[in-house]
Amino acid sequence: MKKFLSILTAAAMAAAVLSGCAGKDVPADGGADNDGSVSDKVSVVATIFAPYDFARQVAGDNAEVTMLLPPASESHSFEPTPQDVIRIQNCDVFLYVGGESDEWVHELLESMDTSGMKIVTLMDCVEVVEEEIVEGMEDDEHEHDDEHEHDDEDGHDDEDSHDDEDGHDDEHEYDEHVWTSPKNAQLIVQKISAALCEADASHAEQYLRNEEAYIEQLKELDGKFQAVVDGAARKTFVFGDRFPFRYFADAYGLDYFAAFPGCSTETEPSAATVAFLIDKVEAESIPVVFHIELSNGKMAETIAEATGAKVLELHACHNITRDDFINGMTYLDLMNRNVEALKEALY
Repeated sequence: MKKFLSILTAAAMAAAVLSGCAGKDVPADGGADNDGSVSDKVSVVATIFAPYDFARQVAGDNAEVTMLLPPASESHSFEPTPQDVIRIQNCDVFLYVGGESDEWVHELLESMDTSGMKIVTLMDCVEVVEEEIVEGMEDDEHEHDDEHEHDDEDGHDDEDSHDDEDGHDDEHEYDEHVWTSPKNAQLIVQKISAALCEADASHAEQYLRNEEAYIEQLKELDGKFQAVVDGAARKTFVFGDRFPFRYFADAYGLDYFAAFPGCSTETEPSAATVAFLIDKVEAESIPVVFHIELSNGKMAETIAEATGAKVLELHACHNITRDDFINGMTYLDLMNRNVEALKEALY
């Protein structure tokens, strides 16, 4: 991976020179949220949707905010293009998650001069927890162990240390999906706001006002989820899919069963896992089986067909569809949908 990123970085820098680009005024014409025009506004680059939207809410019209992950694409398998490298190199504020799927980010930043860049790592904004394997869940932990002991197909080796970059112990795999809890989202927004204030002090007062207003909305969202849980008939929900809601479940005291942990590379569950989830749904009369966004939902449909449960989406805000992106969908929009979906599952 390091060799690949060195080549990629060199190619990106060469492309910048050949195109006559310099400093911060690099047109992000391939970006998800840029029309190709040059701007002297503060530049913010986020890897995935949640921090991208948080930055939009705080920055308002004072920044150009770009999401690297193309709409409708899978976040865990994302690889940067040379143009992405240029965007990162030339941004004022860079936002990324910091987990296993961001291995490329750690190594890319090592190859860059980041002295003038404000960097926010989402996993450093909150107290992280280890990724959890619950009863009945497919466990591909042995594959992760192999990746740390030997070079894998993507070139990861045991010289790469998450501990070196983010202060997290490499011997443990921490759950990356910190933003799925509105409580955590508030802490992340505060860090993003602070980074914007440092990068663009002339608009600091406006950033702080926007931060305050947005955090109030996140507190309201948190209250909606808590009200659903407080009035619920059950405290258990089921996912026929990966489960990126560990922080969410912990925040509201919920139990869960799922086919895979949040960052699993597996897509096909064993017959035993499907049978276990079917038994759980039937035994506890659970009315809803969830799947996450951009999933084919087939596993959830199989469980639902066997049990009579309803299939619903619980959106983890990794990414959104192209139509939703064009229509300006926000984290709050998606999470308010989740409030209604969770109510159906728990009542």
